[in-house]
Amino acid sequence: MNRLLLIGLNHTTAPLDVRERLAFAPQRMLEAIDHLRKRIDGAEAVILSTCNRVELYLAGPDEIDREAMVKYLADFHAVPAEAFQSHLYEIRGRGVIEHLFAVASSLDSMVLGETQILGQVRGAYELSRGAGATGPSLNPLFQRAVSVGKEVLANTGLAEGRVSVSSVAVDYARRIFDNFADKTVLCIGTGKMSRLVLQHFVSLNVGDLLVCSRDQARADATARDFNGRGVAFDAIEQHLISSDIVISSTGAPHPIITKKGFAKLVRKRRYRPIFLIDIAVPRDVEAAVGELENVYLYNLDDLQEVVGQTITQRSQQAESATLVVRQQVEQYLLWHRQREIGPMIDALYKRYNTIARTELERTLSKLPVDDAGKQHLEELVHRIVQKMLHDPVSQLRLAHDPHAETGPTYAHAIEQLFRLQLQQEKPTSSQEPPGDANP
Repeated sequence: MNRLLLIGLNHTTAPLDVRERLAFAPQRMLEAIDHLRKRIDGAEAVILSTCNRVELYLAGPDEIDREAMVKYLADFHAVPAEAFQSHLYEIRGRGVIEHLFAVASSLDSMVLGETQILGQVRGAYELSRGAGATGPSLNPLFQRAVSVGKEVLANTGLAEGRVSVSSVAVDYARRIFDNFADKTVLCIGTGKMSRLVLQHFVSLNVGDLLVCSRDQARADATARDFNGRGVAFDAIEQHLISSDIVISSTGAPHPIITKKGFAKLVRKRRYRPIFLIDIAVPRDVEAAVGELENVYLYNLDDLQEVVGQTITQRSQQAESATLVVRQQVEQYLLWHRQREIGPMIDALYKRYNTIARTELERTLSKLPVDDAGKQHLEELVHRIVQKMLHDPVSQLRLAHDPHAETGPTYAHAIEQLFRLQLQQEKPTSSQEPPGDANP
């Protein structure tokens, strides 16, 4: 019976300069999962790392120490613990289920109703499952979370009429430029976030669209999708001189546009206004670049303020979505309780019926009892066992919550008091909660 723990931070608890230092690079995720499991002695683990959150989902038979997780984050990212520790939140037991379901449903997102987070939750889970890092606790939990997210986004209207980072970026561009027919848009990076922003800017009918990447083939392919042209990353300075709007999301570990470097380009640009949209974590553009004349720089935290204003405007949809999540949490807990308690109750009855039958057979061997009398005695012993166990079993069904703080301790006490030998579950993804649990 495993205990759940979540350690993390997000856009509501930590500024961008903290989040970017703890973000896990995609190419290092398997390494990160391996190191994490070694720190927690092989317990189940999923790492969810996005632009707006870094969260460690853990499940193990023993209490997992918060300080061990803080040290893991500090060591893996080479960041002092004091730089981020105060921004972390810690959630245990039932709260982990509630939080994950809300995250997958985009209720905990910077943009209510955004659909990207559902794919990110699914991707994080599938990566950990493929690495053998999930088992009987996190497999059904994440499968059900994905199902809940799909239900919320499909049936509550939360995703309708949403304001996204991409749409806000376009609105800001309209404030800076009167028309776009003579403007050049440069997109640095070809990831999902870049493509989302490009979709909005294409609607402006810009004069020229450039896509730049270290992988020229990817740049060319993305450019074709948006009727633009791929350009060489080595010539990025020349592209920055000719561009009016720059979208950057590369996943580079360090800024690719610095104040010192860009200051040299300002004069060559003849001080024309430039709109820089930095949606990368870690950031691609040094914050100080925004101090230069006629440079308008916005990052994710800047855009968050505008996006956050839509929360109150869409409160009805959010309330409907929250209700769905609450109902699904209760259903999941009921299913989990039955899964946890069923084998225990079965073992309890088997153990004491076996004891009763053994004692009855020993007694019958010493008494001259016919078949009818033997049957009556067997029924009597069976009824006694049933009546003796009825109250403790009833209380066990009512009181046991495997995700409450006392739940695992309570169940463990039952196992010890009644000397039950429960078969341990194997880490598998086959045990799923009811409903469409397949990602």
